[in-house]
Amino acid sequence: MENRKIIHIDMDAFFASVEQRDNPLLKGKPVVVGGPPESRGVVTTCSYEARKFGIHSAMPSKIAYKRCPYAIFVYPRFDEYRKVSNQIREIFHRYTDLVEPLSLDEAYLDVTNNKKNIKYATTIAKMIKNDILKETNLTASAGVSYNKFLAKLASDYKKPNGLTVITQEDSQEFLDKLPINKFFGVGKVTGKILKNMGIQNGYDLRQLNIYELENIFKNRGYLFYQFSRGIDYRPVEPYRERKYIGSETTLSQNLSIDEEEVTNILSELCEDVAYRCKYSDKLGKTVTLKIKYEDFTQITRSISLEHPINTKKDIRINVYNLLKNLEDNKKQIRLLGVTLSNLVDKEVEAGNITIFEYMNNLKK
Repeated sequence: MENRKIIHIDMDAFFASVEQRDNPLLKGKPVVVGGPPESRGVVTTCSYEARKFGIHSAMPSKIAYKRCPYAIFVYPRFDEYRKVSNQIREIFHRYTDLVEPLSLDEAYLDVTNNKKNIKYATTIAKMIKNDILKETNLTASAGVSYNKFLAKLASDYKKPNGLTVITQEDSQEFLDKLPINKFFGVGKVTGKILKNMGIQNGYDLRQLNIYELENIFKNRGYLFYQFSRGIDYRPVEPYRERKYIGSETTLSQNLSIDEEEVTNILSELCEDVAYRCKYSDKLGKTVTLKIKYEDFTQITRSISLEHPINTKKDIRINVYNLLKNLEDNKKQIRLLGVTLSNLVDKEVEAGNITIFEYMNNLKK
């Protein structure tokens, strides 16, 4: 497993780059793909010019507008993004059939044994980047290493249009210098816990033994132990099924459950999930509401439906019902999340749940 050759390809600001490619007037300008700022829409993605203002995906469009009033907002064109994504995947398959798509704009490739018998993965990564640029007029960043964890880190290292290689010889030095928040599985809360322990980077993390890590982080502790040493045995899985589509956000300030802002934020998250379902061609039968409180305790509440759904309206109806039936424990909320799971392909014959079906479900 240590001798694998893994490439991670990540398109640069994919949706926004497609918009800039197709409309020359948008080139070099802060472009936000998502709902308009006067709506309760959210940012699906944005150009690098917009990111300089602190705009990011899943951010409410009205906040994005405040950060950059002259940003140009455009509605997503998912059919076009899917078309370009298919072009890119066709390029991947010229080199290997071991392709694991993570989304429309991101994939792992195992080129250990490739179709062109090219010795070096770096050569293949350069060829793929050139093919993508030539055939789609878009840029991609690539990471090359001996496992998935490091390949993904490498692709994110020099964006946009970057190519980074992490060899077995260089991996430990790279990881030791890596800020702790860059490690897979380290979010805001985990990062805060680690930093309070004096752990700032991979080197600090590597000083903790596996028993300490598992005692604090349970199963994730084992992953942190492995990743800090550059160990990742996960194979590239071409037929891996996506299990859920979700969106969550940590609130800028803690809120009570009955505050109107809570329902507004949930509405924005439902819209983001609906967007993601649309470009993934998925529907789901289970809606889940996630809440993390000020004391970091967490709850989830779910409802399973007879028919799969994927519209903002249907997701929101079920999320609001889950929220309404929660007991108010007087704790302040610090994080909200919405997830759609038990997914099926859109092509599978299944209609969206209607209001009448929903009401009937409640009576069962």
